[in-house]
Amino acid sequence: MAIYVDRAKVPFKGKQWCHLMADSLEELHTFAKAVGIDSRLFHRSASYPHYDITLEMRILVIAYGAIDADRRTIIMCGRKLKMQLIALEQDQ
Repeated sequence: MAIYVDRAKVPFKGKQWCHLMADSLEELHTFAKAVGIDSRLFHRSASYPHYDITLEMRILVIAYGAIDADRRTIIMCGRKLKMQLIALEQDQ
């Protein structure tokens, strides 16, 4: 299992943002909580479930072990997370 952060630089509200993902939703939420990422930054209904984080936060998550991921890795990871989310929603 691993945590991934992309190289996006999406401007919003005067900051630049990127995306945090993981191999599983459980691991993603656990990691985000451990490093102090606000749960409101989780986007469950985006194309792929992820946390939006600032580029400053990106430096922190990499220091805590997140992997700098290329686009291909992020897309593969996002697909897995989307499938997990759909399965969880079907179980409810």
